[in-house]
Amino acid sequence: MRELLDFDYMLASLPTILKGVPVSLAIACIAFGFGLILALLIALIRLYNVPVLKQLAILFVSFMRGTPLLVQIFLAYYGLPLVIRTLNETYAFTWDISFIPAIYFIYVAFTLNAGAYLSETIRSAILAVDNGQLAACYSVGMTTTQALRRVILPQALRIGIPNLFNHFIILLKDTSLAFAASVPEILGEAKMIAGRTSQFFEVYIVAALIYWALCSILELVSVILEQRLTKQTGGLRYD
Repeated sequence: MRELLDFDYMLASLPTILKGVPVSLAIACIAFGFGLILALLIALIRLYNVPVLKQLAILFVSFMRGTPLLVQIFLAYYGLPLVIRTLNETYAFTWDISFIPAIYFIYVAFTLNAGAYLSETIRSAILAVDNGQLAACYSVGMTTTQALRRVILPQALRIGIPNLFNHFIILLKDTSLAFAASVPEILGEAKMIAGRTSQFFEVYIVAALIYWALCSILELVSVILEQRLTKQTGGLRYD
């Protein structure tokens, strides 16, 4: 009778599954970084009521938050090559899409998704900063850009740190969907190993433990950083 778990096989499969960790981290970090820039732009557009762009930003956020990430991955993976091919045929461009790695389409999908969700976090964090701060900046001759860069955004960052880390953790876990576009991240490596041996239960447990370990480390970093920021602000908490 076969044992429920083959621990020797789990240990043997661990190094191979760990090969997917850098891929998952790369997707999460790149998407989070560019998504943060996009999110800040969207948040400022909405806060300052920029005509036309505000409506487009609201529509974008609504669409990205109202559709599954997996669908967005498929739209990027299958849709972007189609768009490029159409542009080539229409305007006689010579863009070669055959050599674009699948992971770049994943970067696009995850960045747009992260940008939509992070924009709400950043917008709420900026709104949580006292309006008197901006008025005080104007009173000493600062421009709006200087006030945002030197006073408002640093305070908003402190307020939004917990939620930003939570978004990054969610983003890291969501990288398991990247295998839908044949990107060999953690779960992708696990699926390929399991496909050769049919021992799905063991490899999925190993993959789950790896995700758990990574997220636990990130949660610990978040707690430490939040505690330090709380001390710097005189013990005030923003949650």
